[in-house]
Amino acid sequence: MLTSLAYIFLLGLILGFIAQKMSLPSLIGMIIAGIILGPYGFKLLDTSILDISAALRQLALVIILTRAGLSLNIADLKQVGRPAILMCFVPACLEILGVILIAPKLFNVSILEAAIMGSVLAAVSPAVIVPRMIQLIDEGYGTENSIPQMILAGASVDDVFVIVLFTAFTGLASGERVSGLSFIQIPISIIVGVLVGVAVGILLVKFFKRYHIRDSIKILILLSVSFLLLECETRLKGIIPMSGLLAIMSMGIVMKQIYGELAARISIRYNKLWVAAEVILFVLVGATVNLKYVLVAGILAATIVVVAMIFRMIGVLICMLGTPLNQKERLYCMVAYTPKATVQAAIGGMPLAMGLACGEKVLMLAVLSILITAPFGAICMDRSYKRLLRK
Repeated sequence: MLTSLAYIFLLGLILGFIAQKMSLPSLIGMIIAGIILGPYGFKLLDTSILDISAALRQLALVIILTRAGLSLNIADLKQVGRPAILMCFVPACLEILGVILIAPKLFNVSILEAAIMGSVLAAVSPAVIVPRMIQLIDEGYGTENSIPQMILAGASVDDVFVIVLFTAFTGLASGERVSGLSFIQIPISIIVGVLVGVAVGILLVKFFKRYHIRDSIKILILLSVSFLLLECETRLKGIIPMSGLLAIMSMGIVMKQIYGELAARISIRYNKLWVAAEVILFVLVGATVNLKYVLVAGILAATIVVVAMIFRMIGVLICMLGTPLNQKERLYCMVAYTPKATVQAAIGGMPLAMGLACGEKVLMLAVLSILITAPFGAICMDRSYKRLLRK
């Protein structure tokens, strides 16, 4: 396992550095490193690392979402209002609709199978978006109209919404009964996640104010509490739906509001943790990519991914209606909401494992969506924010 970690960090950092020198986002180099090292490449990663790959990717997400929470201001979120709420579900719904309209014609699948494909494609990637939105907040770009805060909030809830839809669609395809209660879980999981996160955040602030301990120990406590929140989500499944990731982000937001000085200090240290977590996350995402599916996919699959992305961008544009954002700012929001990576890597192979007829096609589209949208979104965000957003 230690040798595999050495390969992950060294090759991930080297190829990430080369990508940056070519004026590309470093994550592209890291994903390529994962493809080279992974089971579909030169098979240099130990099976023990691959077995805990999902947990390691989740660890990286915990770090960046906590950092996002520590950077968000509730006043800014209140200022955003309606568009932030619409961003949670409108772009995803439009993207699923786009796949339902085009996939049956191109792939000869049923509407339900197309809906499963759409729900896999529709989840936006916090791992790609969140670090860039935090950068915008730190540098002061787009903050006048709370653009990064709006995208952060929307992207966090978007995944919860899409995963519930994916679960419902795959349940229908497996012959299970899906009731209206399945969809009621979406708002319940969001509300419960936020309330639990707020409560935990308040308790932690009181604890940290009463007991003076080193910031490094506080980070260990925060990480441990975050892992327990994720475990709560798992344990409460089937009883009370709860979004663990939203709870983690809410915990950070509360700490920012009540104890801003501590949040600022901890945020700096989380930035340093993200350096290592980013490499692990994107290299392991790359390790899930089977290039065989990409070669088989061809132009038809790429067409579905691109059409789905266009429908998503239209959905974002609809959310922007009636806002004070100018055309350049709306364009930035549209491209910033396109990257896919972590969720597709996590759920892309599930329909195939469940034995669904569309399983191989879903996995093929998931892989292709990572390779097309993650670089596209990251490059567009990195190269356009200074031209499209006001400082």
